[in-house]
Amino acid sequence: MRKLVYYVGVSLDGYIAGPGGEVEFYPLNQEMSDWFSQRYPEVVPTHIRPHVNLPVDTPNREWDTVIMGRGTYDPALRIGVSSPYAHMKQYVISNTLTPADDPNVEIVGGDPVALVRKLKQQDGSGIWLCGGGTLAGALIDEIDEVIIKSYPVLAGAGISALSGNFSPTAFRPVRRQEFGNGAQVSWFERA
Repeated sequence: MRKLVYYVGVSLDGYIAGPGGEVEFYPLNQEMSDWFSQRYPEVVPTHIRPHVNLPVDTPNREWDTVIMGRGTYDPALRIGVSSPYAHMKQYVISNTLTPADDPNVEIVGGDPVALVRKLKQQDGSGIWLCGGGTLAGALIDEIDEVIIKSYPVLAGAGISALSGNFSPTAFRPVRRQEFGNGAQVSWFERA
């Protein structure tokens, strides 16, 4: 069975972005960028790859499917990119968007849990839950693994990594990687 993996960057106080979707306050460095491009090339948007010296046709390593909410998809749309992860099958959860013109992008209204349960039964590699926090909250019972990029910065306010109903769910840490900029990545599996 395929796994749903919530891979997300957060501030020390649990925000994935500022109130207006800002992410530029995260301290990035070349060491960290290079490591992620090697380990998880599929998370680099297709249109960004040439700018970070990653060949557009670099094979996916972990995931062949991405699920995102409208707020995560909108920044690409604003710059005219309708298929930000053209190297993956993309599902955008939205009750307001019209169907996408791109065959790799499917706009899905309604219950994201039903979609994830269906996808988990299909052949393929993993499923990346890209964001946002409201979608992650709706899918909390379906998340099999969590990969958190934790940046050494307090945001104070913004978009929570997870929001929704109170539903404590135990995970166990399995690995940690630290970087020179003070950021660290932690891997967790459902307990």
